Amino acid sequence: MTTGDLSRPELNRSYSYDRARPKVRLLTMIRLGFFQMGLGMMSVMVFGVLNRVLIRELAVPSTIATVILALTLFVAPARIIFGQLSDTKPLFGYYRTGYIWLGAAGLVTNAWIAVQVMWQLGASLKAVGWALPTYGWAGLLGFIFALYGLSVSLCSTPFATLLVDITDEDDRSRLVAVDWSMLIGGTIVGAITIGVLLKSLEINATIAQVQTQIDRLFIIIPAIVVLLTFFATWGVERKYSRFASRVEKPIEGSHLSLGRALGILTASRQTQVFFTFLVVMTMGLFIQDPILETYGGDVFALPVGKTATLNAFWGTGTLLGLTAAGFWFVPKMGKQKTARLGCMLVAASMLWVIVSGFTHNPVFLQLALLLFGICSGLVTTGAITLMLDLTVPETAGTFIGAWGLSQALAKGFATIFGGAALDIGKSLFTDIVLAYGFVFCLQALAMIIAVKLLDRVNVREFQTSAKDAVKAVIAAEVD
Repeated sequence: MTTGDLSRPELNRSYSYDRARPKVRLLTMIRLGFFQMGLGMMSVMVFGVLNRVLIRELAVPSTIATVILALTLFVAPARIIFGQLSDTKPLFGYYRTGYIWLGAAGLVTNAWIAVQVMWQLGASLKAVGWALPTYGWAGLLGFIFALYGLSVSLCSTPFATLLVDITDEDDRSRLVAVDWSMLIGGTIVGAITIGVLLKSLEINATIAQVQTQIDRLFIIIPAIVVLLTFFATWGVERKYSRFASRVEKPIEGSHLSLGRALGILTASRQTQVFFTFLVVMTMGLFIQDPILETYGGDVFALPVGKTATLNAFWGTGTLLGLTAAGFWFVPKMGKQKTARLGCMLVAASMLWVIVSGFTHNPVFLQLALLLFGICSGLVTTGAITLMLDLTVPETAGTFIGAWGLSQALAKGFATIFGGAALDIGKSLFTDIVLAYGFVFCLQALAMIIAVKLLDRVNVREFQTSAKDAVKAVIAAEVD
């Protein structure tokens, strides 16, 4: 497959950047957000439905199930490569958009294949238990999920870099608020849609009934996601991107090796500090992710469709938090203080999630998740806008890939950690609520540690040291 067709005159003109690029308007920000909405819908499908089906309906141990799902995230080192490619090798005539399209196509294809392999794993487990054929199906499922994760990286890293390309620092917080609000909006829409499509499933539905409904779900939603991707990104890069005009040297003809890219990322002390903060903060947000639906099933006796809709309450809260942070907290308090406040409030909100379990009342859980979502929105907007500041134009894709790498790896570890911690909690406590509460307490602890790390981040120091490192690396590559 060709990596670009720059022989076409109109594409050469589109990247000459002889004229000033217009500012991105609100309607374009919203349109870009439809891509994020699609990712949000797919996230609910994988981490909000398939995790529940694997653990509860197919009786796969939670540790094994979460390891399989985490493989979607442990391929995250590819984000650096994809970010580097989008800096240097146009695809279909675009630095960012072509990779977004290709990644979206792989995303939906691998999701459908993963579901079919999942049923084979369940059938083998029921027929022969944990024998060689079952391990084979589990390995294949993990491989497909790894391909799914690569597809996510391939489309999401260039998309995040595109946001840097088309904005200036003063309007980035608004774009982040709008686009990540749409991401959470996709989570809400996906959760509600799943709840409607799976409404007929009861708590003790047969595997055949579950399979029929899930298969239909993984045809309808992915088709919508592909359409949203093209609608969101069509023509945006050509019209708004400032990428080529910002770099000090043309980089189309030079190639930053992975080793050199990693050298850039470790050259600055602030890069290392922020990298660590992102890992811990992300774990603090997502340790509960692989067990939330099973929490709803085990403690509150909710069926598959109802547990999927729990994401709608978390998503609604996050949407409120993102909007408030992007349009009020960040402009008034600053990015770093907003992220710090969000971390502390997330830790506090986990106590309500634990207390709700003792009531066995789904309404209390829904309210707890709404609060958790609001707090998550604050920390997410603060951290992401801070992340976008911690880039330099010469290798924006490399830096965005690195930040995406830290978040994805952290979410992968959080996924496994959440499942393993639940197994440990069950071995420590006979009360199922205390077993889940053990996991939520660890999540709160992670957010407290994240606050301490965030206090050591200094944007000005980063920008000074990182720019010097980038110039040295590019000079070395050219020589």
